[in-house]
Amino acid sequence: MMKELELKYGCNPNQKPARVFMQQGELPITVLNGRPGYINLLDAMNSWQLVRELKKATGLPAAASFKHVSPAGAAVAMELSDTLKKIYFVDDLQLSPLASAYAAARGADRMSSYGDWAALSDICDKETALLLKREVSDGVIAPGYTEEALEILKAKRRGTYNVVQMGASYVPAPVEHKDVFGVTFEQGRNEFKIDNDLLNNVVTKNKELPEAAKRDMLISLITLKYTQSNSVCYVKDGKTIGVGAGQQSRIHCTRLAGNKADVWWLRQHPKVMALQFVDGIHRPDRDNTIDNYISDEWEDLLKTDNWKQFLKVKPEPLTREEKKAWLAELSGVTLGSDAFFPFGDNIERAHKSGVQYVAEPGGSIRDDNVIDTCDKYGMTMAFTGMRLFHH
Repeated sequence: MMKELELKYGCNPNQKPARVFMQQGELPITVLNGRPGYINLLDAMNSWQLVRELKKATGLPAAASFKHVSPAGAAVAMELSDTLKKIYFVDDLQLSPLASAYAAARGADRMSSYGDWAALSDICDKETALLLKREVSDGVIAPGYTEEALEILKAKRRGTYNVVQMGASYVPAPVEHKDVFGVTFEQGRNEFKIDNDLLNNVVTKNKELPEAAKRDMLISLITLKYTQSNSVCYVKDGKTIGVGAGQQSRIHCTRLAGNKADVWWLRQHPKVMALQFVDGIHRPDRDNTIDNYISDEWEDLLKTDNWKQFLKVKPEPLTREEKKAWLAELSGVTLGSDAFFPFGDNIERAHKSGVQYVAEPGGSIRDDNVIDTCDKYGMTMAFTGMRLFHH
C-alpha cells in the first residue's frame, strides 16, 4: 500500500502533473499490473462502489462494465439462457457465477463496453479472467485474484493490462471534496442505503410487486446512484439492458436507455441469431455488424458489398414491421429513474420497451399524470422518495 500514485497525465495529455493520493493514511488500492490512468481510476472507484453495493443488496456476486465514469452495464450472477450465452458470445466458455455476471454486464451494451473498465464484487476467478482476456478492455478492479486468474490477466495486452486490487475493508471519510476552477466543493458522502424499504410506497392501482421485480428495482436504483445524471436504467432478470446517462432532459434519458434495451432484445431475433460471420472475424467487427444490421442504417451494410467483409451469406433485411413485432414481445422489464418523471411521456416510451415495473422518487407536480399513464398500461410503480443524482 502507498500514500500516492503518480499518473501519466490527467483526463487529457496536456493536464500535468497528475496523481491520486490520500490526505491521511494509505491508498486503498494496489496496482498489480499495468499503469492505470486518471479516467481509469475514476472508473475503478465508481464501479467498485456499484458492485460492492449490488452484492450487499442482493447477496449475489456482481459485475459492472464502465466507460467514462458511467456504467455501460451492470448485473448480478444469474443463470444465463442458451440464447443469452450466444448473444454475449460466451457459449464456448465455462462460466462461474462471477463470469456470468460480467458477461451480462458487458452484454447490456456491447458497443459502449468496447474498451471498458470492469469491476467485480468477488475474488476474480479463472473463468472470469478468461472472459476478460478476450474482450477489449482497459482494466479491472476486484477485492482479489486467484493466482491463475492473475497470471492470465497479466499476460493480456502484451503485459500492460491494468489490474487493480481494492482493499475490501476500506471505509472512506464521511466528507468528500472536489476542486472546480480553483474552488473546493465539500459535501457529505452519499451513503444512502438502497433496500426493499424504499419500495413500499406503491402508488399505482396495480400493487403486484414480485420478489424478482424488487431485486431488479434495487439493481436499477443502485446503478443510477453511480451513473452521471440525468439518468434512467432498464433492468430485466438481474441485469441492466439499457442505461441512459448524462442527458439534460429526462425524456431523452428514457429514450436513450429504451433504445439500448431495444437493441439488446433485437440481438435475440432469429434473423440476427442466424447471421453467418466470416471465419476469424474480430469481436468488435462482429458487434458493429450486428448493430448496423438491426439499425435504421442497415442499408449501409446490405445495399453495397460491405457485408462481404463480415458475412458469408447476405441476409435479408430485418424490416421495420419485423422489428416492431419482435419488440412487442419484450415484457417484464423494470425501469428506474434518478429523479422524478415530470410528464407521462416517459412512461409512454418505457411501455414500448416492455416496462412493467417502475421505481422513481416522485414529487413532481404532474405525479398524477405519470401515475395515470402507468395505470393505463397496468404497470406497478413505487415512489422511493429519494433522488439519486450523481456528478
